[in-house]
Amino acid sequence: MTDAANPLLMPSALPYELPDYAAIRSEHYLPAFHAAFEEHLAEIQAITRVRSMPTFENTMVPLEQSGTMLERVAHAFYTVSSADATAEIQAIDEELAPLMAAHDDAVRLDAQLYWRVKTLREQLAELSLDSESRYLVERHYREMTHAGAGLDEDAKAQLTELNRKLSTLTTTFERNLLADTNDLAVLFDTADELEGLTAGELSAAAGAARERGDDGFLISLPLFTGHPYLASLTNRESRRRIMEASLSRASRGNTHDNRGVLGEIVTLRAERAKLLGYASHAAYVTADETAGSAEAVSDLLHRLAPAAASNAQAEQAALQAIIDQGEPEPFTLEAHDWAFYTEKVRAAKYDIDTAALRPWFEAERVLHDGVFFAATQLYGVTFAERDDLVAYHPDARIFEAFNPGGSPLGLYVLDLYTRDTKRGGAWMNPIVSQSALRGTAPVVVNNLNVARPADGQPTLLTLDEVTTLFHEFGHALHGLFATVNFPHFAGTNVFRDFVEFPSQVNEMWILWPEVLDNYARHFETGEPLDAAIVERLRATEVFNQGHDTSEYLAAAWLDQAWHRLGAGEQIPDASAFEAAALAEIGLDNPAIPTRYSSTYFAHVFSGGYSAGYYSYIWSEVLDADTVEWFRENGGLTRENGDRFRARLLGVGGSKDPLEAYRDFRGRDAEIAPLLKRRGLGDVS
Repeated sequence: MTDAANPLLMPSALPYELPDYAAIRSEHYLPAFHAAFEEHLAEIQAITRVRSMPTFENTMVPLEQSGTMLERVAHAFYTVSSADATAEIQAIDEELAPLMAAHDDAVRLDAQLYWRVKTLREQLAELSLDSESRYLVERHYREMTHAGAGLDEDAKAQLTELNRKLSTLTTTFERNLLADTNDLAVLFDTADELEGLTAGELSAAAGAARERGDDGFLISLPLFTGHPYLASLTNRESRRRIMEASLSRASRGNTHDNRGVLGEIVTLRAERAKLLGYASHAAYVTADETAGSAEAVSDLLHRLAPAAASNAQAEQAALQAIIDQGEPEPFTLEAHDWAFYTEKVRAAKYDIDTAALRPWFEAERVLHDGVFFAATQLYGVTFAERDDLVAYHPDARIFEAFNPGGSPLGLYVLDLYTRDTKRGGAWMNPIVSQSALRGTAPVVVNNLNVARPADGQPTLLTLDEVTTLFHEFGHALHGLFATVNFPHFAGTNVFRDFVEFPSQVNEMWILWPEVLDNYARHFETGEPLDAAIVERLRATEVFNQGHDTSEYLAAAWLDQAWHRLGAGEQIPDASAFEAAALAEIGLDNPAIPTRYSSTYFAHVFSGGYSAGYYSYIWSEVLDADTVEWFRENGGLTRENGDRFRARLLGVGGSKDPLEAYRDFRGRDAEIAPLLKRRGLGDVS
């Protein structure tokens, strides 16, 4: 294959440099990566071979310009490997993982490059640089130091080997999880077993079974422990089967078992942390986040857990009372019962059946008249579908985004439906990053895992799925709005425990009156959602928060527990370790399993949240405080949107995030709004 035959080797001629996925084939990726590695290393060598003393212009500018091809190829590939991981793509991913780790280390640990960056950092006070350029020097120095660039050559060799092994193991973890999740999809023989599901949900389950060549109804598993259908299914045995399948993922002793894999990951991360001078991987990670230390994270989680557990116990007692009074043969509430009886309490207390709301949440209307509408009202941006552009999969749709006044902003890609080749959960990632230096505009993608309806049927979302779409679109807006000179600061390239903040803020518009009234219309009649139901929905915002906060905090603490282990500490039994960790923080309630158990905790064992899953609650402190600001200042107005865009979303990673927050809010965030939202009271 000649270079000319590989569309990844040159910038795409498509609008916004969208990768030419119609021309890209699987066999293009590895040759393109090898060429990009070679080019990037040559660019780094050109910087380090300069004989004159380091200046911003001869060091930082070419450093930011370097790796353009590699970023282009990597964004194109990793978008596909997460959303359409065919067997061929998975094989490439496994071969690529150690190569990418080695290349990253070759750049980050380069002694001559580090010397140049360090020299500039020492001279910052004498350099006439703007704030973004100064911060660029600071961040490159901090990140290279944190990565191990200051180690001696023997230690760097050890570090590189650890990183190589970890890259392979995390890829294995994700592959095992995807395979076992697909294997454990639950097949039911009859519709009677799924009583309580809507006709559309049954149709989707029947279609999923047909795709696999089965008769009956196939229920696929989401990434988190529970399942949306547990709230509706009247058959207790069916609920049990789904929950049992979910909890057993990658821990069944088969070829997809992740217990040994995660044990190796934890051991190697602890060894790496020790090599880098830290007591644990958690200490290493948090040292370069807004939290600052693992102790600060532990303090927050331990402050919140007792109140959450207490609230959950009260909720559990109320659910048990319903079972005792209403069932012919009472039984003890178990995890697979919680959602079903919670809906009974919700219906009795608030007269709301959330499953019955789905006809008001038709996906196309939610997208255009909800998600896009809120963004237009707040920021003045508009969206138009580009049917002429082709994404990486037929399900993925492309929209062009425009600034107020009509100037082009970027592309937004939405990939809504679940499939066997897509990893679980929901996420945003860049396909092209914005940079004034490189002259690129943003292209971002949102992935969800919504069940596909039968042909001709509408896609009706649950309220949780509506929330997920608004949440992920908040990430997308962050990626679209960040306007920076240097690609290092593009989009969501911010501290991990700040990255969830903009997405959580965007959730506020779901029940905002003018937004909800615009999109929550019955898909057949066009009738708006009844105002009384809306008020009752708002009244339920604290409802079941004991359970929801407990399952989240349990996962956040489990992540910390694994990653607070020191080098040499061995864990022979992952299940026993998990149980002990949950008992330590008082969240070992069998009726409320952790949101992600260890063997399918993809966020921390194959994603970017290792020792960082606390980020959601950490960011929520800022989010809840920001929601208060919007309410105090008139809500959904262009003036408010322009301020939030300019002072927070627009700066990307080019400013310390807490400094950016103070610039927006006028002060540091306060925790009281979060406690009120979560129904936690005073936890001081």
